[in-house]
Amino acid sequence: MNSDQVPHRAVRATPRARRSLLRAALTGTAVLGGGLAVGAFPAAAAPRTAAPRKRPTTAEEALRELAAGNRRWRAFCEQHPDETPAVRQSLTTGQHPFALVLGCIDSRVPPELVFDQGLGDLMTVRSAGQVLDEAVLGSLAYGVLELGIPLLMVLGHQSCGAVKATVQADESGEELPAHIQYLADRISPAIDRGKEGDARIDATIDANIRLIRSQLSAEPDLAAKVDSGALAIVGARYELTTQRVHRIS
Repeated sequence: MNSDQVPHRAVRATPRARRSLLRAALTGTAVLGGGLAVGAFPAAAAPRTAAPRKRPTTAEEALRELAAGNRRWRAFCEQHPDETPAVRQSLTTGQHPFALVLGCIDSRVPPELVFDQGLGDLMTVRSAGQVLDEAVLGSLAYGVLELGIPLLMVLGHQSCGAVKATVQADESGEELPAHIQYLADRISPAIDRGKEGDARIDATIDANIRLIRSQLSAEPDLAAKVDSGALAIVGARYELTTQRVHRIS
């Protein structure tokens, strides 16, 4: 060590400096080094002011919009529509979603994202394996009967954990824990016993979508809307590997 060096001594802040720093910290504007304000928000870009877009009013138009949104999602060209200040303000007085999606709770399949839709565009109801119960049915009926939504989509997906657990429990004879057995009891009629292994699980996913679509179509109030042409109930499946949504006939 060079003996000519001056030993470092801590510099004590004066009471006035300490008070200034405290005031700055309390207001969220303490300044560090190069002038960066801690707690201050960065300058935001000017908000978009586009007016609310025209939403689909028929099932056919709704399907086209969902297909277009899914194409954007797959191509990483999302538009994130209907998030502008104008849209947010318009939604304070009411909502007019153009599609109702019954999906699974799987965190990898959020309908608003995979269809690239925004605020007020979709009404979504989610349960494991798209299982129906009174709360789910009541929620779907509200969307159709009270809001006049023209499209109801049952959206299953590749590698559904609820379907896999149901198939495996059916094969082993094991009882599933608590309320999970409730789900399995409702999915089990869809088990495709003509296939084995992973193929059975995959085929059961499609069969479960068809089963739920049929159950919904048999609901008197929904069936009346279908018969009048005011509602279409369709089945679809999301592929995790390709991010594509396709219809299940």
